[in-house]
Amino acid sequence: MIITRGLIKKYGRVMALQGLDLEVPEGSVYGFIGQNGAGKTTTLRILSGLLIPEEGSAEVAGRDVLRDPRGIREVVGYMPDFFGVYDDLRVGEYLLFYAAAYGIKGETARKLRDDLLELVELGHKRDAFVDTLSRGMQQRLCLARSLIHDPQVLLLDEPASGLDPLARVEMREILRELCRLGKTIVISSHILSELADLCTHVGMIREGRLLRQGPLSDMLAGDRVRKFILRCNGTVEAAAEIIEGWPGAGILSSAINQVEFQLSGGSDDVAALLREIVGSQVQVVHFAQTEQSLEDTFIQLAREVNGV
Repeated sequence: MIITRGLIKKYGRVMALQGLDLEVPEGSVYGFIGQNGAGKTTTLRILSGLLIPEEGSAEVAGRDVLRDPRGIREVVGYMPDFFGVYDDLRVGEYLLFYAAAYGIKGETARKLRDDLLELVELGHKRDAFVDTLSRGMQQRLCLARSLIHDPQVLLLDEPASGLDPLARVEMREILRELCRLGKTIVISSHILSELADLCTHVGMIREGRLLRQGPLSDMLAGDRVRKFILRCNGTVEAAAEIIEGWPGAGILSSAINQVEFQLSGGSDDVAALLREIVGSQVQVVHFAQTEQSLEDTFIQLAREVNGV
């Protein structure tokens, strides 16, 4: 659904994107993750036709961003991180205004307004003024605005920014419903934990370069550094000494009878280390791999890029 090749974007001397290649499958929820300033917003603005790159190409739903900007606006719904709302409009009027901007008027626009307000759970606020809405409600209203022309692709820049925990849950449920309706959704965020249970695919960007992308399950798997917890009947001193001297291993934390460590390599390396510990007469009562998180994967990849 989205393909970019060699995107380069500069702001003066600052290189925001350095040859970015993205591939977003149709119908996916693509988590575009990275630190603040990594180039996420710049990328979304290019894909929505708001910025022009110095080099490279980008297509959304078969439409070229540079050659067919009007076509891009027809297939893309863009929700920026910081948005403007017309405070002196009522919620329903706000959506009708944007519907008219897309040439949707009359009964069609009114039905669309009501359907979208129902989707984002703001039907009861149709006659309220926009400036009376909470931050979370305003976010949902702007999501409804981005859906007004029924786009194939949604580009959401930090949609949960500034929301309280309940509002974040509500936003997540709305996005799940949109996914079930067949939308392709790109969500940029630096809060990686919020994307782990929502996204089907992930792309990790750092300093304008794509570190890695693919299905979420693949990103969290593989023979990269993994974390383990080992508990003993007694102190873990002997086990900790073995782990410290093991190639590719490193202790992350330890207590009297428990040690958490990381280990690179495959299953054979894990089995060999465990045999060594048990063979040294350490009474192991628990040994398990902890779940790899998106934060862990991102930090690993960033270290590899820096040669750490």
